[in-house]
Amino acid sequence: MDTDGEDFADLLQQADQLAADAETGSDLPRVTRNLNQIYETSQRLVSKVAPISQDSTDVKASILLGTKGYDVPKISQKLEGLSAAKTFEPLEPVRDTDIQSFLRNERENALLAVIEQTKRNTFEEAEKRHWECMENEWEREKQKILNSLRGLGQDTLDFQPESESFVAEPVSMHGRSNLDNMEMAYARQVFVYNERIVEGSIRPNLVDMFHDVARQSDDKHVCELWEMVKSMTEVPLVATDSIKETRLDPRTQASFIVQAKQYLEQMYCKHIQKIIYGNLQQAQMGGIPGTFNSVRSFLNVHPQHLKGLEDGLVDGHPVWAMIYYCLRCGDVAAAQQVVSRAAHNLGDFQVFLNEYASDEDNRLSAGSEKKLSLQYRRSVKGGTDPFKKVCYCVIGGCDPDEDHPEVADSIDDYLWIKLSQIQLHPESTHQDPFTLHKLQKLLFEDFGESHFSGYQQPFLYFEVLILTAQFEAAIEFLSRIDRLMCHAVHVALAFYEQKLLLLPQNSQAQLLTKEPSDISPLRRLNFVRLITMYTRKFEATDAREALQYFYFLRDLHTSQGENLFKSCVSELVLETREFEMLLGKIDRDGTRHPGAIDKFHGDTQKIIEVVARDTESKGLFEDAVRLYDLANKHDKVLEILNKLISQVVSQPNAPQSSRDRLRALAISIAERYRTQGKEGSRANTKTFLLMLDLLTFFDFYHESNMEESLSTIKQLQLLPFTAEEVEHKVNTFRHYTDEVRRCLPDILLATMNILHAKFKQAKTSAPMSPFTGGRSTDGGKDTFLNYLRSEARALIMFAGMLPYRLPGDTNARLVQIEVLMN
Repeated sequence: MDTDGEDFADLLQQADQLAADAETGSDLPRVTRNLNQIYETSQRLVSKVAPISQDSTDVKASILLGTKGYDVPKISQKLEGLSAAKTFEPLEPVRDTDIQSFLRNERENALLAVIEQTKRNTFEEAEKRHWECMENEWEREKQKILNSLRGLGQDTLDFQPESESFVAEPVSMHGRSNLDNMEMAYARQVFVYNERIVEGSIRPNLVDMFHDVARQSDDKHVCELWEMVKSMTEVPLVATDSIKETRLDPRTQASFIVQAKQYLEQMYCKHIQKIIYGNLQQAQMGGIPGTFNSVRSFLNVHPQHLKGLEDGLVDGHPVWAMIYYCLRCGDVAAAQQVVSRAAHNLGDFQVFLNEYASDEDNRLSAGSEKKLSLQYRRSVKGGTDPFKKVCYCVIGGCDPDEDHPEVADSIDDYLWIKLSQIQLHPESTHQDPFTLHKLQKLLFEDFGESHFSGYQQPFLYFEVLILTAQFEAAIEFLSRIDRLMCHAVHVALAFYEQKLLLLPQNSQAQLLTKEPSDISPLRRLNFVRLITMYTRKFEATDAREALQYFYFLRDLHTSQGENLFKSCVSELVLETREFEMLLGKIDRDGTRHPGAIDKFHGDTQKIIEVVARDTESKGLFEDAVRLYDLANKHDKVLEILNKLISQVVSQPNAPQSSRDRLRALAISIAERYRTQGKEGSRANTKTFLLMLDLLTFFDFYHESNMEESLSTIKQLQLLPFTAEEVEHKVNTFRHYTDEVRRCLPDILLATMNILHAKFKQAKTSAPMSPFTGGRSTDGGKDTFLNYLRSEARALIMFAGMLPYRLPGDTNARLVQIEVLMN
């Protein structure tokens, strides 16, 4: 212990000596630092010297971790075994000697690259679709704005090119009609058509009537639209239980395909003739008129210089091009003429073409079809002649996935080729036959209107849909463009009258729907909604024309069983309030003048009843009275009038007031019913007559004619005026209707006020007696006053004994008046 004490004392002495030397042995000032400053200075000094070797660092780490029980070599091995391969970052290449790790990392890097590329493509496609949707939406809005501007008159700027004008003349703004010239022309044809139907004469062809309107408009696109509709409606219908079964029947679908092909072929023949006559010098027409020479002249104007054309020439033109254009014009005989001139180069194709031409449906036998398909796959498909490929595909219906872009340079050519390849017969040798449903799905669902730029080229997309028998989708698309709405409606009318339009079961469905039982491309058009959307534009100004369109709905019903024609007429009447023009009217002598509805329906009364019922349900009771009267529902007339009069009977009469109108209406009906011997039920008739008398009573009361008003109320025998009558009147009151009971508080107050007025008059004048005919008598004044008091007392007793809760203020006012008389 002593030794330790001496050592510590020596250290302390040395430290003091060093401090003394530091203070006196140097000219520098003394610096005082704490531990943190000393540590930072030491770290700065260390950084200036050479770096510590890895071995010394490992030694220090071993010393530090070893004190805690960690085995540093084993930890190092574990850390080296860890891999970052599970991250989503591209992996670093491993050492060349580790083949398995290298391949694993390469595979995962490839997957990550595919994921990243797919993500980038998805975002690009989404953005592209977004902008396409925005463009289409803006195009629709632009069309709506342009359509609105067209309706402002001739001073409005016309943003539409002349070639796409839909009306030959400027919009007529004369009168108050909201229909333009084209719509008015359509409406006239609808009127004529309905006239023929109502008269029972031979039904005219509605498509031809609308086609005449299109021709008069001198609009090329509209004319072509109706030519397509005419072609697709001229099909023999198969007798089935429903329109859906008719549309899906193979025979009907075959007729649709034939009609569509014929239309495309006729249009192509016109196109060729137009090219030829526009270039007569180059065409070098000659020889026997016909398709063969027309095709040759057409090729003189537009020679085919495609590379790889095979099998020689005919009259200086490629043989397969000649065959294709003859087939494209719908002339198989002309194609046979071409084949016969080059038969030595065409192999078995002449046999196939002859069999194709001899068949009524233009189809090959199963054996020939199999041979042609085999030959196509072996040699033709891999060839270089695009016309040869098309001819084989058209004749044999093979390779429907091929679009033939070198030949089919227009949508008409594309449709014609695809329609020619459709297989309608189950015995076809094709394992997966190309059907009309597949073509419809391809064009409507896979491609859609964005692919065909529908809003920029509406007639083109309409053609695609209508020629592939997608009538509902074509009409719905056309109806979304405001300037084409009228054409869409009348195309729908044409197909509906031909029994070719599929309708939804629910009349409240959207415009284009699909039933759960329908196959993929099949759609249904809400014909009722389309008609009401169209008529809403002009029903306020052209109610008669709207009625003509509603007549097409006469055979349709709602899910509740209501006739849609009647429902639409009811809504039209309520919206326009043209009661007399549409439904007719009744004169004072009971004569009924027919309205516009009379010529459409044999039982007009039921339609008027529907309108009256709807009017009543909407709370338009005065109109309902007139309509029920028009429908000869006399009891209903009296019932509603009783309710209306009871609400205003006690009010003072004023010109043009509700009471004044109801009073005039009730009196006119009462006079006519009495003259013609018409009446309702006993209760309603009795109440109605009582209400008329109460109107008279209150008229006298508000005119301060106390004598007449008191005399009137006593004649009605509604109230007791003696104590002996109270019980009897109370029992009688139970048999009155609610309308009469509702008026009782006002009747009691008015009668008490009359008695009080007579009481005050009697007190301030000479005595008058009811028993002496109003002559003055000595001592009769008190008797008369007591007589009025007894009448008032009887009314108070009557009010107290009624099994009817009177308003609280009524009882108080009655008692107050009775007190004033005492």
